[in-house]
Amino acid sequence: MLDAAQYTPRLKAEYVSKVRAALKEEFAYKNDMQIPKLEKIVLNMGVGEAVKDTKKVKQAAEELSQIAGQKAVITHAKKSIAGFRVRELMPLGCKVTLRGDKMYEFLDRLINVALPRVRDFRGVKGTSFDGRGNYAMGLKEHIVFPEINFDKVDEVLGMDIIICTTAKSDAEAKALLKHFNMPFTS
Repeated sequence: MLDAAQYTPRLKAEYVSKVRAALKEEFAYKNDMQIPKLEKIVLNMGVGEAVKDTKKVKQAAEELSQIAGQKAVITHAKKSIAGFRVRELMPLGCKVTLRGDKMYEFLDRLINVALPRVRDFRGVKGTSFDGRGNYAMGLKEHIVFPEINFDKVDEVLGMDIIICTTAKSDAEAKALLKHFNMPFTS
């Protein structure tokens, strides 16, 4: 049986053994600290139906916790907006920030399990970088993750996934994610 102290996620081991050397050679870094690495992954679910029924936010938070493997935080409205029937401090969504081993585990499951299960999947956009080396993408259905029991889901929700890296440019971040086999279309 594997001891938790000895276990290293597959993508983390691959990063240390292969990806770092490949990136150092590709971008001619002089110092190992210049090599980009993953910093964190933020998962966010906005629940529009929460205006009518606040129980839906709790359900979404439970499902996001199952996907992430760590407890989700419920997010609240900062201001009241009468047009949307939103009051200040009303629960509207949930989020999780993953770091360390859980971050590598989630990225591995996203790339190898969840994305291939998306209907009509042809790859993710290669242009969704923010200019500072962070990548953002959205999923229309959270049920593509195997942790979610399809029969117990009341409503299919979308989610945002933001991958934050230490890369200084989009090209460096894209190269890092390509080495992790992220299926870019362009």
